[in-house]
Amino acid sequence: MMSMPTLTDHAHEHRVSRAEFEAFREGRHDHARYELLDGEILVTPSPSVLHQHVVRRLMALLESIPLSDMAILTAPLDLDLDVPGTGTLLQPDLFVAPFSPGEIALSGPPLLIVEVLSASTWRRDLGIKRDAYAAAGVEHYWVMAPNTPSITVYRLGPDGAYREEAHVVGQDRWTAITPVEITLCPADLVR
Repeated sequence: MMSMPTLTDHAHEHRVSRAEFEAFREGRHDHARYELLDGEILVTPSPSVLHQHVVRRLMALLESIPLSDMAILTAPLDLDLDVPGTGTLLQPDLFVAPFSPGEIALSGPPLLIVEVLSASTWRRDLGIKRDAYAAAGVEHYWVMAPNTPSITVYRLGPDGAYREEAHVVGQDRWTAITPVEITLCPADLVR
């Protein structure tokens, strides 16, 4: 009989399968976010009030735009990036994905992923998670730093790597044309 993996088991000795990951987090009620990235379990503490406030403000802005055949979704919701050869199941803070009513799962990668940085997540959000999103073909990746406040906008290049398209700080405004037409002001998102 296989024993239940622990954080130290998978962090240093072996990568866990998706089934092991599901068994590991089943029944946990500690309010942490558990993600699987290339067979490694990532644990993130419960987000701050500011973090959730920014996610909610972004969601409200996106919901004010008519988006046909798209869904605006937030964590906690597993996103299976379906990158061959990896065990990857992430929970972006917010994402916009193709969706038709009645679908149980998403069809294809999200059009946009937004991560809101925090002290416990910024290295992952700007490193291994960004790389995973690029490998999965997520064309647009926005990173919000609420303490600055600023938004860095990335777009997937032809080489499969993200290129910085814009960096917007404080009261400055930036208008996205794709994947949705929206004007963002970082300072407005933290008010």
